[in-house]
Amino acid sequence: MDIFAMPSLTQGVVAALCGGFVSFSLGLVGGGGSILAVPLILYVVGLKDPHLVIGTSALAVATNAYINLIPHARAGRVRWRAAFSFAASGVIGAAIGSSIGKLVDGHSLLIYFALLMCFVAFLMLRPKAAHAPGQTLSPGAHPRLWGTGLGAGGLSGFFGIGGGFLIVPGLMFAGPMPIAEAIGTSLFAVGSFGLTTAINYALTSQVDWTIAIEFVAGGVIGGWLGARAAGHLANKRGALNRIFAGMIVLVALYMLYQSLHAR
Repeated sequence: MDIFAMPSLTQGVVAALCGGFVSFSLGLVGGGGSILAVPLILYVVGLKDPHLVIGTSALAVATNAYINLIPHARAGRVRWRAAFSFAASGVIGAAIGSSIGKLVDGHSLLIYFALLMCFVAFLMLRPKAAHAPGQTLSPGAHPRLWGTGLGAGGLSGFFGIGGGFLIVPGLMFAGPMPIAEAIGTSLFAVGSFGLTTAINYALTSQVDWTIAIEFVAGGVIGGWLGARAAGHLANKRGALNRIFAGMIVLVALYMLYQSLHAR
């Protein structure tokens, strides 16, 4: 039995709170938050089937990404040509990755996911490269966008995550573009990859629609609060990243313990 599982009567409220926390984290530190959706839905909300958790998480993450894309687009931080090129190959990767993920044993999939979380924490602690804003997308950038999009989409589909921690540096490398534009542009790919994964899982009835809607509802409020807090704590972003990366590692270790203990 999961020690953090909640009674079924409070599941909707808990799902909304978890969605709010994930979106708040994304707005605050600019990445890594969506990877917490899977362990939160699994251990806190209380869904037991890992594949059902991944399908539900993918739908919730995709919806939140499209919602959060709107303010970035209004602010001019979305490079649409790069977004479409990256997502075009990425949705193919997400379809392939999610199909493979459904064939993998659920407990093994959670072990791989926990190891991925440790890798994400490492990436969050690395310094970000800088590029000048407003650079024109060269014709030679498209093959790089297609290649990195295919790889990022495959991993996103396999694990049922947004994959922003891969998409943002991928866009900065292939574009190239500054991190502010990469974050805004990445949301289109995150939404497209997540929606592709969710559709694939929904075809085999592995999406809990109610939990996904409740998760998204909380995420709208959490994302707004996180974006506001980020403005006030901009000078402490490095410390926030370190704290958040440490939290991801602790959750990953708990997932490894639970998954290995269940075998």
